[in-house]
Amino acid sequence: MDTITATDPALEAAAHRHLYLVDGSAYIFRAYHRLPPLTNPRGVPVGAVFGYTTMLWKLAEDLHQADGPTHLAVILDKGSVTFRNAMYDKYKANRPPPPEDLVPQFPLIRDATRAFSLACIEEANLEADDLIASYARAASARGWDVTIVSSDKDLMQLIGTSAGGGRVDMLDTMKNQRIDIPEVVEKFGVPPELVGDVLALMGDSVDNVPGIRGIGPKTATKLIQDHGNLEGALAAAPAMKAGKLRESLIEQADMARLSRRLVALKEDCDLPVPLDDFLLGPIPPAPLAAFLTEHGFTSLLRKLGTATPPPPPAVASASGDAGPARSPLAPATRQALPEWPPIDPAQLACVQTIDDLNRWIARAFAARVVAVDTETSELDAMKADLVGVSLCVGPGEACYIPLGHRGADMFAEAPRQIPLAEALAALKPLLESDAVLKVGQNIKYDLTVLARAGEGPAGPVGGITVSPIDDTMVMSFCLDAGRGEAGIGGHGMDELSERHLGHTTIPFKELCGTGKKAISFAEVPLADATRYAAEDAEVTWRLHRVFQPRLADEGGTRVYQRVDRPLVPVVAQMERHGIRVDRERLAGLSGEFATRIAALEAVIHDKAGGPFTIGSPKQLGEVLFDKLGYKGGKKGKTGQYSTDQSVLETLAGQGAEVATLVLEWRQLSKLKSTYTDALQAAINPATGRVHTSYSLVGAQTGRLSSTDPNLQNIPIRTDIGRQIRDAFVADAGKVLLSADYSQIELRLAAHIADVPALREAFAAGEDIHARTAREMFGEVNRDTRGRAKTINFAILYGISRWGLAGRLGTSADEAQAMIDRYFERFPGIQRYIHETLESVREKGYSETLFGRKTWFPRINSKNQAERQGSERAAINAPIQGTCADIIKRAMVRMEPSLAEAGLPHVKMLLQVHDELVFELPEADVAAARPIIEQVMATAAEPSVRLTVPLGVEIGTGASWGAAH
Repeated sequence: MDTITATDPALEAAAHRHLYLVDGSAYIFRAYHRLPPLTNPRGVPVGAVFGYTTMLWKLAEDLHQADGPTHLAVILDKGSVTFRNAMYDKYKANRPPPPEDLVPQFPLIRDATRAFSLACIEEANLEADDLIASYARAASARGWDVTIVSSDKDLMQLIGTSAGGGRVDMLDTMKNQRIDIPEVVEKFGVPPELVGDVLALMGDSVDNVPGIRGIGPKTATKLIQDHGNLEGALAAAPAMKAGKLRESLIEQADMARLSRRLVALKEDCDLPVPLDDFLLGPIPPAPLAAFLTEHGFTSLLRKLGTATPPPPPAVASASGDAGPARSPLAPATRQALPEWPPIDPAQLACVQTIDDLNRWIARAFAARVVAVDTETSELDAMKADLVGVSLCVGPGEACYIPLGHRGADMFAEAPRQIPLAEALAALKPLLESDAVLKVGQNIKYDLTVLARAGEGPAGPVGGITVSPIDDTMVMSFCLDAGRGEAGIGGHGMDELSERHLGHTTIPFKELCGTGKKAISFAEVPLADATRYAAEDAEVTWRLHRVFQPRLADEGGTRVYQRVDRPLVPVVAQMERHGIRVDRERLAGLSGEFATRIAALEAVIHDKAGGPFTIGSPKQLGEVLFDKLGYKGGKKGKTGQYSTDQSVLETLAGQGAEVATLVLEWRQLSKLKSTYTDALQAAINPATGRVHTSYSLVGAQTGRLSSTDPNLQNIPIRTDIGRQIRDAFVADAGKVLLSADYSQIELRLAAHIADVPALREAFAAGEDIHARTAREMFGEVNRDTRGRAKTINFAILYGISRWGLAGRLGTSADEAQAMIDRYFERFPGIQRYIHETLESVREKGYSETLFGRKTWFPRINSKNQAERQGSERAAINAPIQGTCADIIKRAMVRMEPSLAEAGLPHVKMLLQVHDELVFELPEADVAAARPIIEQVMATAAEPSVRLTVPLGVEIGTGASWGAAH
């Protein structure tokens, strides 16, 4: 690894010294909140440790490349009580205790610091800030320069030049920003020596420094600017114009003076370790390698360059024998990366001539595998213009092909680039060749962009159908869904590059900015665009080389190759098709909802005895529990009542009319903003249709999720939901067809849990809820069937006695009796739950019938809420995940089956939960219906042969609502 190195020790005495003081406590909490939970091979939480180690490593690399330090120390807080608590017993009283899973990580973070062979300083009764201040003053007095690695505003008091000639500044590594006197003045309006006076007036709610009530940052700054310092402002108060500010300054002067003492840094602490002991040398790799191995940080081990890491320390087994420390939650031992050169964005090529492009295309054909990425004018693939394409055929062999760049303004000349039509014509044979594998990160986006670019004004190129493909984002999901270091949602390129390659990618906002000052990628200078775009392609190529062997080694090949990978182009095509919506109908619904919302507000205000902001949880809680006196109100850490859905439903069940009305108001308001208003805005002006975006990695169980707009959460069985679905319509001469799996989760539960009674009922075509009602209650009527239906689904989600009691409106004891009776009638379900939880606790993951793994790193957590949440999810994951796998397999097979039957005009538009929605000519319905039903009913085969039939319900109509 790159190391922080000092001057030659022989010359050190004559060299200029630069001390870096790292605010380690700030690093810890940033690391904890930045990363998902992670455990080491012994099952100890180490998410914050991993993040802290990564951040410290990055600091080392950054400082090595810059004007690095000669001396460095990490400063930590020893405890939560210091001398300031004796001055003011409420100091930091508002701070909650550290999270339970962070506490055991504190000593490991100290170990991590020492593994880097860095000084780690902490002292009882002192804050880290005081030690930093004392070391900074001592060093600068000796003429040393000091950089404090932190963004803490309190430490800004130290910035400047000391009498000894040494300078003190700060480095905010999160923003990569140096903080010196001008930055302090910009932030506070005063120089560093007066920052404490501003802080004393404005106070600090985080540390519970009282300040003066009612004085904020702007007023505090103006008072100090006008009167010179805190005492000057307090002395001037009696002569000020009468008002609240004058009264506050006079009445709370003592509190301001106390606050000034609280924010003052203690700069004369005894130094527990001499400054000269902080001298830096090369970081010895052996202690660091041992630490990384002990905690299972394999990606950092690869970064260190340890080809064969030392074995993990032995631990005593239950029998007393020593064995390797292993945990089901620890990453499996993975093949070491090849000795690739580091990614160097400065060496990546920019392709501006057709001859150069043809040479790269020839290299891609020779390599047989090429990573592909596109740069566009915006994020919406159905609106975006193609700006450029990047390719990578190996480490250090990546290029960027600019196609749509323009000058920074209307007067600037566009850079030299290949005409779009010419470039696409050259790329088309490569991108469509069966002989070359195209690899992308979220390649679904690139498929749509390239298809549209080929069909557009580029000329006679025609739509580009990129094939065959691999997707590194989907590969990561198949390997690490929910798994410690990866975590759900942790499959973006930047995260994967950091985690698996040890490489930090160039941030997009660094090139294009943010907010109103953001520019299009088409305006980015070619040199910067090349560094960014070609780097993306190279990172993708390298990730592919990491994930490919892991799929085979860790059992992910089956679900990736048979379920997820072939689905990518299918979903991309569905998104391009889109679905038509009736704008006028949506506008009418928005108007109706607005009228009903206003009427509800009037009734709610009348029932509540006066107007209030219904959308404010704080005001609603006060009305329900303080003003109207309803029982059961609970306040959270913020001091306000909870008014979430479950609370309102409980109150409504107890007869609280206002709660019932608010629930209706919330539903209407959400449907109006999320659907009837938003869907109108989402209509693509070029197609007249709505094009949702599906994510293959958005739900931990493998289900597809839908965004921009989200079509998954339209209420299914309500009249309002049906009205919204009525606005989704077919083109003239066509109809919509809805094909919905019937009770698929219960059918799969009957198969997976091996429940004969349920299997027989499904085989006979019985009403499964009626069968359950008969088994549970001895009779079938509307009430018992409704209860049976609730129980059937609730049990599969691992519901507790209290949860079931809430749904059924019974006592917890009655609910437990129903759960017990259910397990007596269907013992296979209880056995399935028990065996599933035992397996997940042992292995750390669940599996679907198709081998999809879902990881549960908190399944053995000491925190009851975390553990029980993981248990409920683990019970349901094999069933819900298998449902997802089956409908995905049906989607992949659908178009070939329809084409084979001579039905090419039947288009699959939507996938929502267990339902597929198609648009087709009305004349094709009779022929398409049995094909669609057959494909869906047999989608599990031949990989899995189910012992229950999969029922499919099909309907058609001019709208989605009519077909459903």
